[in-house]
Amino acid sequence: MILLDIFHRDKLNYTRTTVIITMLETLSTTVRTRIETAESFPYELQTEIIRKSIHLLIAFVPFFASVDIVFTMTLLGGGIIFYSISEMLRYEGKQVLIISYLTAIAARKRDRGKFILGPVTLGLGAMLALLFYPEPAASLAIYALAFGDGFSSVFGKMWGKRVIPLTGGKTYVGSITCFLTVFIVSFRIIQNIPIAFSLALITMLLEAVPTGDMDNILIPAGTGFLAYRLLL
Repeated sequence: MILLDIFHRDKLNYTRTTVIITMLETLSTTVRTRIETAESFPYELQTEIIRKSIHLLIAFVPFFASVDIVFTMTLLGGGIIFYSISEMLRYEGKQVLIISYLTAIAARKRDRGKFILGPVTLGLGAMLALLFYPEPAASLAIYALAFGDGFSSVFGKMWGKRVIPLTGGKTYVGSITCFLTVFIVSFRIIQNIPIAFSLALITMLLEAVPTGDMDNILIPAGTGFLAYRLLL
């Protein structure tokens, strides 16, 4: 029984690692192709790619949590506190190592001159998923946040021309990308088409809600809850 549990856990960890590598390679290839074929590479798009590259790091949380959940929660909590202090100092004109520099170059125009809340809500979203949902619901929630939200934003900026009404600038391309990404990732993990479809749909709808950086909490909370209920 113990050996069987170890086998399933190792298989899930292998699947997680494969999913992360595959999705990162897909994003890297797409961005490189876009850069090579574009006549100009807008500053706004460069900023978004930097932002979402940092955003995608949250995809490693399920793997670390499978090794040591306490360490992972401590790391996330400590990271939120350290970033918050660094951001308050930056807001006052004081720079903190490379944190302030990365925050500044990854800031959207709407965030200039403000406390940038994104990394805080990102960490909180991952912590809430780990705290409230068992596996694999927690991992599905975090991957929806990392890949669904991350890919939709980058692809929407690259190719999105038609904006969805009442969404604060979200595009049809971005929403479709969100759906497909979450569907693929979810299916790779749970091997269930109806559930993967449902998770992709709810993530797409939550991502389209104009909540600003609060979608980093809304997406893992909503997707994680649905995953937990469907996988009971």
